[in-house]
Amino acid sequence: MSNAAPLEFPRSSTSPIVERVRLRASRQVVWMRHLWTQGMNSADQGLAITHGEVDRLLLDPSDLESEAERFHAGNAGDRALREAIIRADRALERDRDWSSMCRCFELDAHESDLLSLAVAADLDPGLGRVFGYLHDEAQACHATQWLAAQLFEWPPDLACGPDSKLVFWRLAAPGERFGNAWSVRAPWIADPAVGLSVKLRSWCDPVLLSAVTPVAAEHNREAACLYPDALARLTSFVQSVRAGPNGPIQLEIIGPPGSGKRTLAAQFAAEHKRNLLIGDAEALFADKPADVAAEHLVRMLRMARASGAIPYWRFADAIPARTWRAGRGMYDLAILDRDSASGDASSDPAIRHSVRLQPLARAERLALWRQLSDEPPPAAVLDRQLLVGEIAMTARVARSGDEAVRQASAPVAKAPPELLQPLLCPYRWEDLVLTTDVRHHLEEFEQQARLRWPVYEEWGFERLVPLGKGITALFAGASGTGKTMAAQVIARSLGLDLFRVDLAGVVNKYIGETEKRLKQVFDYCERANVMLLFDEADALFGQRTQVKDAHDRFANIEIDYLLQRMEQFSGIAVLSTNRKNDLDKAFVRRLRFIIDFLPPGPKERLILWQRALLPHSPAGEPLLDQIDWNMLADKLTMTGADIKSAALAAAFLARAEGSRIGMRHLVAAARRETTKHGVVLRVDLTGGSSDG
Repeated sequence: MSNAAPLEFPRSSTSPIVERVRLRASRQVVWMRHLWTQGMNSADQGLAITHGEVDRLLLDPSDLESEAERFHAGNAGDRALREAIIRADRALERDRDWSSMCRCFELDAHESDLLSLAVAADLDPGLGRVFGYLHDEAQACHATQWLAAQLFEWPPDLACGPDSKLVFWRLAAPGERFGNAWSVRAPWIADPAVGLSVKLRSWCDPVLLSAVTPVAAEHNREAACLYPDALARLTSFVQSVRAGPNGPIQLEIIGPPGSGKRTLAAQFAAEHKRNLLIGDAEALFADKPADVAAEHLVRMLRMARASGAIPYWRFADAIPARTWRAGRGMYDLAILDRDSASGDASSDPAIRHSVRLQPLARAERLALWRQLSDEPPPAAVLDRQLLVGEIAMTARVARSGDEAVRQASAPVAKAPPELLQPLLCPYRWEDLVLTTDVRHHLEEFEQQARLRWPVYEEWGFERLVPLGKGITALFAGASGTGKTMAAQVIARSLGLDLFRVDLAGVVNKYIGETEKRLKQVFDYCERANVMLLFDEADALFGQRTQVKDAHDRFANIEIDYLLQRMEQFSGIAVLSTNRKNDLDKAFVRRLRFIIDFLPPGPKERLILWQRALLPHSPAGEPLLDQIDWNMLADKLTMTGADIKSAALAAAFLARAEGSRIGMRHLVAAARRETTKHGVVLRVDLTGGSSDG
């Protein structure tokens, strides 16, 4: 279907549509009065239907037409009226706006006559009574095909049927309450949008209201294109398809909300010298009956055609597949906004082509920032894959402080709070007590997380990570060896929030529900300024089992999905486990770092004891009494978490006695702590010890 120029309507106070109908109605009134006069005599008085009227109605139509011609020829005032009608006809023909509308919707002359008759009654309500007068029926105050035939002198065999363009475009239609909709006496009602658009001099549909937004081609023509490759692919596809057989085309632009899909669509439209008409599919179709949804689709496509625009559907997934059937033949090109690829083919036999918007590279984010703000780019713009909308919002508040920038750059979509637990990050690197090798390994992990985008994008190494550009590390070791604390330190050093995945909230007994919840977690965390922590990762990333029943099969499906999603993950994740050997081997090979946290040796235990036991209270009061540090470090084989717990328990024991913390308090607390792990600790106060 060819593109049509935008419609504009007359600016004069008197519409030529109304003037034309008035003049033709005036001429018909003269003739009708003549007939009625001829049919009245004294013998007819008292009859509801007169003899003369019956005789007139039984006349052969050709005889009646000949009589009308003879009457008008002999009527002294008819010549002047006929000349006025000719001038009115020519004025409407010369009216660029009405002619443009008729061409836009491919109306023939007779469809235009009938529509103008129906619209005239809307523009001048008094004409409705004239129509009733001419119908010789007070209730028939609407346009009809019979009246149109009389006023516009249609051939006897002419009629507008169900295949009329008026019906196809829903510009006008027979009244629903009339028994026979296609009778020549059936009332025809113009759609309110037609009369309103004539009055406002541009197409306006009151049914659509705020659900549609027009965007002029000039609006985005000068703006820099953020996705030139995607724009080139769309343009190339349309050109190649139009070189062959014509047919409707649907272009899908896939990306998360705020990624710049609408701007790209507007730039595509501007490149084709077309406007863009944005329709909110959720507002137009969600929870609507099938007939209402179909009507909204037609109105949107009709408005796009009237304004010379490409229809753009936001939230296109909300359009029911069967609804597309109502729009067949009404558009040549449409753009669909989707958050993810659609697996369902619509009922509209359109040729479909999809482009997926990739995250903006660091250089592209910086270029966009410089267009929007003179302020220095914040770290979020440099280090995170912010969407176009998020960068624009951040630029608006750039001068309002760090907190305003942080809130503006927060991700649009939020993960359900029951799936993620925020962890405080109070620790720094100096708080970690680890062996030199483990510390260096952790520092390397932090450096890769910090420098990944410059290495990937500026040095071009992203070719080596085509699936996912995330950094994933496994922290393996016994409980209490510092795995969670190390994650807290790295998150703080990177300026990231740390969220722990709640396994109880993610894992669900219902088929497919676990995968759905994992998707919510990954989608949120790879875009948000957070680091993801899977504690006790072996519960999720355990080895696949031999399939013995349906439960095993679906459990393996969950693991397969998790492995695939982790490989595509573009964020930063830490998995901790004390059962490293239970992890699936296919998952282990996908990890960038595997860091083993060993129990602390005597050197590390000495530092841990000295940091856990404060020598003085905040008020300066001495708290320790003759502590044998070497004995604590050499003889008590404990993890860092155990040492912290023992130090705290010893403090309570000493406080209860009203004394300082001594070795007997520490040994007693240490004994209880090791008993939790099934180890009996025997230590005397002279320094001898034995573990059993």
